[in-house]
Amino acid sequence: MNRFKTSKFKNTTPKVAKKEGWINNVHAGSFSCQGNHIKASSKLVAFNTGQAGGGMVGLTSVNPSDSQWTVTQISCHSDLVTDMDFSPFDESLLATCSWDETVKLWRLCDPEQEQPSSPELTLQPGQGRLELVHFHPTSSGLLVVATAKSPLIWDTSRQEAPLAALWLLSAGAAEPWSSTATNCRVSAGNRTAPCLHPPARTRCCECLTPEPS
Repeated sequence: MNRFKTSKFKNTTPKVAKKEGWINNVHAGSFSCQGNHIKASSKLVAFNTGQAGGGMVGLTSVNPSDSQWTVTQISCHSDLVTDMDFSPFDESLLATCSWDETVKLWRLCDPEQEQPSSPELTLQPGQGRLELVHFHPTSSGLLVVATAKSPLIWDTSRQEAPLAALWLLSAGAAEPWSSTATNCRVSAGNRTAPCLHPPARTRCCECLTPEPS
């Protein structure tokens, strides 16, 4: 008896979109970082570009205007943009993080319009390079940010300090929020620890010892 079940996708092949469905003038770069290089909302598509040392983000729309996509660039950071995420509550709100140690929130316009020259909000954790940023899927304005020293949970309505922090023995990486949206998992080497989402949003910086996974 064969122990291995044959995949139903065994004989499938990728279907390349027609040329009118291609987005041209994309100056993409090749970067070594843990985050997403492209993200989309129901309205916009944002992606890394190779311009300005990776500090610029390209922007286009999900649906073309007059069968053509308009591609524009936004100068977001002074160093490589390592991750980005659209808010699940606002299709035009984009969070970016960078090796310049800042997280920025951008209120974007349609690609055909002039984009903002400055972010709506800038967060400065002050803990080294930033690798990941993710919006909470059910709680508006809540972010998890992975820094070089510690993953942080940040309420964007309280700019001055993170809502919670998980200090690890070595550099950690935060994974996206769980499907139940009540916690995110943080890993450091072969160790993981649950980082709970405080429903009341009261400030609670905790020091937790990771348990072996």
